[in-house]
Amino acid sequence: MSGAKRTPLFDCHVALGAKMVEFAGWEMPIEYQGLRAEHVNTRTNVGLFDVSHMGEIRVKGPKALDTVEWLTSNSVAKLENGQAQYSLLTNFEGGIVDDLIVYCLEKAVDYLLCVNASNTDKDFAWVVKNNRGAQVSNESAQWGQIAVQGPKAIELVSRLFGTKVKSVPGFHFLPADFEGAQVLLARTGYTGEEGFEIFVPAAKAALLWNLLLDKGQDLGVGPVGLGARDTLRTEMKYPLYGHEIDDTTNPYAAGLGWVIKPASKDFIGRDKIVAGKEAGLKRKLVGLKMVDRGIARQGYPLFSFDNKEIGKVTSGTVSPSLGDNIAVGYLDNEYAELGCEVLVEIRGRKLKAAVVKTPFVQKN
Repeated sequence: MSGAKRTPLFDCHVALGAKMVEFAGWEMPIEYQGLRAEHVNTRTNVGLFDVSHMGEIRVKGPKALDTVEWLTSNSVAKLENGQAQYSLLTNFEGGIVDDLIVYCLEKAVDYLLCVNASNTDKDFAWVVKNNRGAQVSNESAQWGQIAVQGPKAIELVSRLFGTKVKSVPGFHFLPADFEGAQVLLARTGYTGEEGFEIFVPAAKAALLWNLLLDKGQDLGVGPVGLGARDTLRTEMKYPLYGHEIDDTTNPYAAGLGWVIKPASKDFIGRDKIVAGKEAGLKRKLVGLKMVDRGIARQGYPLFSFDNKEIGKVTSGTVSPSLGDNIAVGYLDNEYAELGCEVLVEIRGRKLKAAVVKTPFVQKN
């Protein structure tokens, strides 16, 4: 892993015996006690995730709103102070540069964009290139980020930051003091569970991580690696850049039409995205459950029973929550209806799978 970057929590992971791997140019924990145990503990108790490798781009000044509106597909103007929004950075061909969360620090003049680790440099260059006069800076090195997720996550966070966190709604955030520094307690996450993503100055990240582990012992808190992070998000059918979405993906085909607001504003690629939808999208992103025994992995082709190639798997795993083999993939529209059975080619064998309702795990 020569040359890989390390998060502020690297020494914490090593001390906990994590198995480390290179991911998106970072040396990250893939697992501690085992993927399945970490996954189940997040669904039943509370898990801690190091997401400090994610990118943070700050957009400030009188032109901040104009810039973020132009760059992203969702309606930023609707955000008030302390609100967050899932959105997309789109390109001029109608594809997706990245998915992200926009945090409104001060309405119209100060926004924090949280982007994917693998895309941080690309996204920052894109923001700079298409800036409409805002002050733009890459703050990624300044921030650590810890996700606290699970049914007992809010109780754990309240032990450090007070009962006020229990009233923070989803996709809102609360500034708070931590050891003389300001942190952002955001009611967002990538697991489908209750919880927070805590933005903390990098120098304070290890202290916060260790305090969360200490204060949550009776709640069953445990660290969680990238392996379980991926199975948790797959169970929810949350997209991952490079799997379900990329620079060529029309957002409507990916089931992300709810973050496209072409009637309320102009943004990069708007006309191409809408034209693609109106022309009739040929494929749809669906959930699949294996009928035959086998695990569908990214890139595996999908076939009809008359041997016509009709799609491709984008993500696949064994669901620790269900015990079933599940997958997400694109299918030609005529095969994308619930209950439809298709074939997945796995190591030269064509095995049966069925289109099922998603998310695979139903959460409140």
